[in-house]
Order: sequence, then C-alpha cells, then structure tokens
Amino acid sequence: MKLRRILSVSAATAALLPVVVAAAPASQAAPAAEIPTCYDVSNGQYHNNALVGRSFGIPESITLGTHWTTYTATLTNSSAKELKSFELSAQLGSYVYNEGERDLSPYGDLQYWDTAQRRWKTLRQADGKAGGTVPGPKTLKPRESVHVQLRFRVGEDLPLDHNYDAFTGLTGTFIDRYRDTDCTSDGVAEGAFYPRKG
Repeated sequence: MKLRRILSVSAATAALLPVVVAAAPASQAAPAAEIPTCYDVSNGQYHNNALVGRSFGIPESITLGTHWTTYTATLTNSSAKELKSFELSAQLGSYVYNEGERDLSPYGDLQYWDTAQRRWKTLRQADGKAGGTVPGPKTLKPRESVHVQLRFRVGEDLPLDHNYDAFTGLTGTFIDRYRDTDCTSDGVAEGAFYPRKG
C-alpha cells in the first residue's frame, strides 16, 4: 500500500524564495533510474527534509466530464545544499487498496503548461496512465523553488462502482547520499480529490 505524502510550506516563506521556471531544458540523462532509493539503502531510516511541496487549486471533488481543473504545484529546496540530478514528474491516479478496485489514471487526462511554447502539453505513459516527465531544471539551489501549472480531468466513462482515493500532483527526484552511498530521494506537491457524476 502506498502512503500519501503531503508536505507544505507557508505561502509567506515561499514568496521570498527564488523561482525556477519549469520550462527550463530537461535533463537528457536519467542517472537516477539506476540508483537505489535512500529509503531502501537505509532500511527506512532515511528521512528527506530537503524538498517541501505545496499545491493550490485542487478541489475536494471534481465532476466527471470534459471540464479541466487547473492547479499550481510548487517544490522548494528547504535544505542548505544544492539538489543535483533533479527531475520532475507529474501524476494523476488513485490508490488501490483492495482486490477489484481500479486506478482512475487511464480514465483521466493530465497536462502541464509549457511556458516556452505557451501551450498545454499532455502527459501520458506507455501503459496508458495519465502522467510523465515534466521539463525542469537539472539542479535546485538552496531556498530555490520550481513552480508548475497543471490541469486535469477525468472522463465520464469512469465506473463509480467503488470510492476512489484520488490524487494529482508533482514529484521532484534528486540524488542524495546516505552513509557514503548515492541514492535517490524525492518530494511531492499533491492534493486529493473525489470524482463524482455531474
């Protein structure tokens, strides 16, 4: 079972932080893919306090259909060190706890606003789930923030035969060290919602 991580930082503090635009060139390499997570190498002893996330604009519930819900996700480096091999990804889905439940992700659409091209771009994984990599900076300096504007919707064809513990948000991943071992860590800015018929 996945545990939802909800992290927050005050708006007053965030307003004072430098900002990195998410449309900066994305990293061409993906070194983090071959590196174990810090949680795994530490047997659960590692705790990441570097990335603090918050999201604005995700309502408590959404109506199924073609209407888009737009929100902003922010990740802030609250540590004293620069975060390296930094990568962004966004996701739309629901937690599946019991047999017979389904993830709503394949029934949804998720897009991010490309500030360079000034248009919305769709995020879709190879397995059909809504989500994927978002262009962003390769590093994040201390007290620096990255902001991404996202929007999502869930189609009317989603079966409402069980309750969905749904979420959408932004994840930032970076390479850290735990006891002289390179490992990956992350932080999230996400919000929960419930789908309903119109």
